[in-house]
Amino acid sequence: MGFDTRLLNVLVLSCGFMLTFTAFQTMGNIEKTILESIAADDPSFHADGYTSLAIIYAVFAIFIWLVPSFISITGPRTAIIAGCSCYVAFIASFLWPQTELLYVVSAILGIGASLIWTGQGTYLTQNSDSETMSRNASIFWAIFQCSLFAGNLFVYFTFSGPTINESTRNTVFWVLTAVAIFGLLLLATLRKAAQGLEIGEAEGVSSADKELHIPEPVREKPLIAAWHALRDSLRLFVTGKMMLLSITFFYAGLVLTFFSGVYSSSVGFTKAMGDNAKSLVGLSGICIGCGEVVAGALFGILASKTARFGRDPIVIIGFVVHMFAFCTIFLNLPDNSPFQDTEATGFISPSPALAMVGAVALGFGDACFNTQVYSLLGVLYAKDSAPAFALFKFMQSAAATISFLYSSHIGLYIQLGILVIFVIMGTISFCLVELLLRKEKANESPEVIPALVDTTCRLDA
Repeated sequence: MGFDTRLLNVLVLSCGFMLTFTAFQTMGNIEKTILESIAADDPSFHADGYTSLAIIYAVFAIFIWLVPSFISITGPRTAIIAGCSCYVAFIASFLWPQTELLYVVSAILGIGASLIWTGQGTYLTQNSDSETMSRNASIFWAIFQCSLFAGNLFVYFTFSGPTINESTRNTVFWVLTAVAIFGLLLLATLRKAAQGLEIGEAEGVSSADKELHIPEPVREKPLIAAWHALRDSLRLFVTGKMMLLSITFFYAGLVLTFFSGVYSSSVGFTKAMGDNAKSLVGLSGICIGCGEVVAGALFGILASKTARFGRDPIVIIGFVVHMFAFCTIFLNLPDNSPFQDTEATGFISPSPALAMVGAVALGFGDACFNTQVYSLLGVLYAKDSAPAFALFKFMQSAAATISFLYSSHIGLYIQLGILVIFVIMGTISFCLVELLLRKEKANESPEVIPALVDTTCRLDA
């Protein structure tokens, strides 16, 4: 029995993302805190971390519509490598802190993010089938989220004092830049997806084409293929299932913003956490990573057993865990903690241990949502994977942009209220799509399934 080359491709993709995002997610986690320390040393520097992250996701949301066209010409591997190069440039720019430079590279990173994430979804789908999509999505998520360990552990020990000096900052920036470069080099080794059954073929589309004598599609010219990719994205966006899933995508963007840019900073700004409050910024990132990896690994191992029950039970678990996290954060942190150092306290005396429990819960719940979204999109839109994943990232980045913009102006408690509203709506909408899929499969007779699968995926989604 030969080695599964498609699984090897997934592992290389996962490890490359893990290295790249060890640098970026660590930087995103500490950006607000570290920019405040730069401004304290240099009054001419007035860049804001939330503004930088808002620019990233705003540009991401705009360019994501063009990425399927780019991928239709170049393929997903080129998109992944080009996107990763933008991440390296962003991390390296912190070695020369300039307000204008930070905002420019933030915009460049937005373009890179749209390339790397849509390319990732497409490449993952190309290396999966209906039997392995859930497993591969969970494997990717578990390895990818290991990125939260090394970088934040490094930050935890580096940011040991009450303040962050220039020497400490530069050490962190050099190390994170080197890690991002290693990630780029690994992703450059990605191979073309091994030939094998596509997801649609595994479910009978290929056999239907043969019975109906449908010829192989003719390869389109690059510009025509690009236009068709953009058109397909727009058409897919207004379908019923995608509109429902967009609510789930939007929530995924809101909570991504909260745990990647707001929560850890809020913990670090709360002086009542103790003299080592700044080091808790890194530790909370590690705890978020623990939750992400445990959930990703758990659902990867149990994918074959949980598949029979559908994806919605796992999303409901994520809903419960996130509600628990929001309650602990509401009680533990003061309302003004997202903005700057504060002497205020929450409804209870701030507890570092409870803050870390909340971080684990945020990561675990996020993995519940994301692994199941990847699984659903990879199966439901196997033939339209690039547009489907682009739309997922569009809604996620649009939500992140809005969230980072209001994070600088509204208190923690209102932010938590917004998250509660959308986690309820996102969970309901995801479960409705799963229910619709089960009803469709139950209503389809064995004789018509092969001929209708492709139509169902494209028109009734």
